[in-house]
Amino acid sequence: MNRITSSPAQAFRLAPLAAAALAFASLSVQAYAADAADAPAAASDATSAKPSSVLPTVSVKAARDALPGDLAPAYAGGQVASGAQIGVLGKQKMIDVPFSVTSYTSKLIQDQQAQTVADVVANDPAVRTALGYGNLSQTYIIRGFQVYSDDVGLNGFYGLTPRQMVDTGAIERVDIFKGASAFVNGASPGGSGVGGAINVQTKVADDKPVTRVTVEGSASGEIGTHVDVGRRFGDNDQFGIRVNQTVVGGSTAVQNQDSHSQQTAISLDYRGDKLRLYADFLYQKNNTTGGRTGVFVDGDEMPATPSASYNYTQPWAYSKQEDTVGMLRGEYDIAPNWTAYAGVGSRHTTELGEYESLYYDNGSSQGYRMGDTLKENAISAQVGVRGKFDLGPVSNQINAGWQINRVAEYAAYDMTGFFPTSLYNASAVAYPSASYSGGNFADPGLTTSILMRSFVVSDTLGFFQNRLLFTVGARHQNIVENGYGYGTEVQDSAYNESATTPIFGVVYKIQPNLSIYANRAESLVEGGSAPSGTANVGQAIAPFRAKQYEAGIKYDANHYGAALAVYQIKQQVAYTNAVTNIYAADGIQQHRGVEFSMYGEPVKGLRLIGGVSYINAKLVDTGDSSEEGNRPIGVPAWTFNANLEYDVPQVNGLTLMGRAIWTSSQYLNTANTQKVPSWTRFDVGARYKTQVFKHDTSFNVMVTNLANRSYWSSALGGYLTQAEPRTAWFSVTTDF
Repeated sequence: MNRITSSPAQAFRLAPLAAAALAFASLSVQAYAADAADAPAAASDATSAKPSSVLPTVSVKAARDALPGDLAPAYAGGQVASGAQIGVLGKQKMIDVPFSVTSYTSKLIQDQQAQTVADVVANDPAVRTALGYGNLSQTYIIRGFQVYSDDVGLNGFYGLTPRQMVDTGAIERVDIFKGASAFVNGASPGGSGVGGAINVQTKVADDKPVTRVTVEGSASGEIGTHVDVGRRFGDNDQFGIRVNQTVVGGSTAVQNQDSHSQQTAISLDYRGDKLRLYADFLYQKNNTTGGRTGVFVDGDEMPATPSASYNYTQPWAYSKQEDTVGMLRGEYDIAPNWTAYAGVGSRHTTELGEYESLYYDNGSSQGYRMGDTLKENAISAQVGVRGKFDLGPVSNQINAGWQINRVAEYAAYDMTGFFPTSLYNASAVAYPSASYSGGNFADPGLTTSILMRSFVVSDTLGFFQNRLLFTVGARHQNIVENGYGYGTEVQDSAYNESATTPIFGVVYKIQPNLSIYANRAESLVEGGSAPSGTANVGQAIAPFRAKQYEAGIKYDANHYGAALAVYQIKQQVAYTNAVTNIYAADGIQQHRGVEFSMYGEPVKGLRLIGGVSYINAKLVDTGDSSEEGNRPIGVPAWTFNANLEYDVPQVNGLTLMGRAIWTSSQYLNTANTQKVPSWTRFDVGARYKTQVFKHDTSFNVMVTNLANRSYWSSALGGYLTQAEPRTAWFSVTTDF
């Protein structure tokens, strides 16, 4: 939907909240801690004078547990990490948890010149992206289910991520959790995330000083700069500051479409012996004119795609968003192996937009204008404790936590009637006046209030010296949502329901670097209320519980890793029964899938990120014989990714990159009569690292959709998203 932008003064009103993002300690920290751990061994070696005494040093370093706040080390090549932030469980190694998780690094973002989170997740074979409903927001598709941009986590907090899209300038890691996630993350405020979740971690100061400047541009006319500065201070480098500033703007590869964005991020942290504090401030502003939105189809005929760069959107269309985020977070070691944590964050968003929605009907097209203004205030808080202890031969990792999310939305809108246009040869239409409206654009009133509270507890029991890990736990969640009339602020709907979602997971390490796992987990989303016109109008439906069974195997060879997973997810579907006119949760959307992924550097100088996903999806118990057993909308059976990087041995510092992305056909309607063809996208890139005036410098180029192919990339939501045309980005990055 559309939004209203506030002034910079309004945006910075929340600056005093400046927020805490627990992120990482660098490889330098690892080396320092490992050296400290090695010191006693070295002293012992000196007295025994045994030549083989160096071996325990290697063993101690390899076995080192990450300090709280550390980032998991990346595989060779530095683009995919071996661990991630996994909700209430905190930072974990992938091989130790009974879940499927992938974490992409800031090095991948820099190497591929990824502008938004959507560009990052394009590397994952189990994830696809689409546009939001009638707007330009980025929507992610994990295991065939939707994740709204609003439901992306920020440093483990829901409700604080910038709306519509997340720029990457301040991002250190992008963690993708695949599968039901109500236990580890809680239900998302936007009501999506059945098939997985995404969490982004912001950059914090590294032990090594950083002063990095990037100048970039696109072949279509966009120009930008990114400045990244980080320092540590104090006798023991206990104070840190990291500042990132990104400004990008100009003409995009889509005709008559301009985009301008800026992002400012400041991270402060304190690292004491027992106390760690983190504060983050994030400001992001995006302005797009002539944005090409999705296409709705009314008739039976599937439209051919316009040329890749053609823009059928009216010139008066635009979208503006402004987000201000503040976070504060802390950890305190209350006893050996026991840590208490707490955090709070706030987001203020203003948005304003004028959008054209285009409808295609058997060769003809018509559109309408929708104007929308929105202000949104969100707050999120967490408190909890994590600890480890042994009961005889059994180790225990305890987690207990409480969290709350509240989102208040203030909105107004107006809409026009339909006007004639064309998907392939659109003429400019004068700005149409509204036919009807709701609310006051100058002072939008409260329209929605969402309050989510949950308590979670779990224990991971380790047997046989932690070769067998069994996780059991549960989260109890309460969801309260109230709706208010546009312009009246009179409550016209209410929802108040609770549910408990358990978790059972097991990991068995066949060898230290090879494990098998299984889990039984759930996702949780609001069930909604019966709409007007139904026999049970206003009746609240219990939260939908998506039940998942998953099993898999993981391999971690230090320089590369691989994972295989099989799963089944069943999600309830609500509809109005044609006979009884009662709105209820009577249908099931069932996804059974297999995923394989691989990442790292299996051969020196040759890196790989890729894999394949297969989903057998169908609708069951729908009560409609014409849809029973059919495939859900927008869920392709197959997706495949292969991303290869090669260091050219003949030219020191030169790396070539190639990526292929393939998606099989999908359906636009539940009757399965409208099929979207399969598509393939090829991307290429290169970078050259050298020194310029004794400063490390990298020259990068990245071209997506090399063949400039035109295709519908997604049908999720019941509308068509057209793929971006060929886009070439160039950049020069220098470390000072």
